[in-house]
Amino acid sequence: METNIGIMPNNRDAVSKLLNILLSDEYVLLIKTKNYHWNVTGMNFNDLHLFFDKQYGELLEIVDDTAERVRALGNYSFGTMKAFIEYARIKEHMGEIPAEKIMIKNLLADHESIIKLIRIDIDKTVEFMDAGTNNFLCELIDKHERMAWMLRAYLS
Repeated sequence: METNIGIMPNNRDAVSKLLNILLSDEYVLLIKTKNYHWNVTGMNFNDLHLFFDKQYGELLEIVDDTAERVRALGNYSFGTMKAFIEYARIKEHMGEIPAEKIMIKNLLADHESIIKLIRIDIDKTVEFMDAGTNNFLCELIDKHERMAWMLRAYLS
């Protein structure tokens, strides 16, 4: 059945494409965060192990919400590792298990990158006349800014 929510089909498709690329970024960050949760070592092991797991949980919710926003627009979400890796602008660090401070710096840089990319996408949602996705992305910025702030606090 056709999605009829007051957004032109070509605009819904364009926004869905933006969201699927963002979904790819979010998924790579999710996996990177879980990797660090599993592999952190050092004096702050317990705190960082729990902290990374908490952020993983928050990112898992973001991933799910992003995929569901694409579906609400009447399109299909990416759902394969191949698609996530192909479209993600956030990159993995395969084969590397960095020291805890580098883990935090890597995650912080990724959150800050995603925040900047979302800001660009927000402007595009105005162009595509999609207030719902605009609001969704504004809320995502807040979530990522909070996670970045907490990561930054570890580095202080």
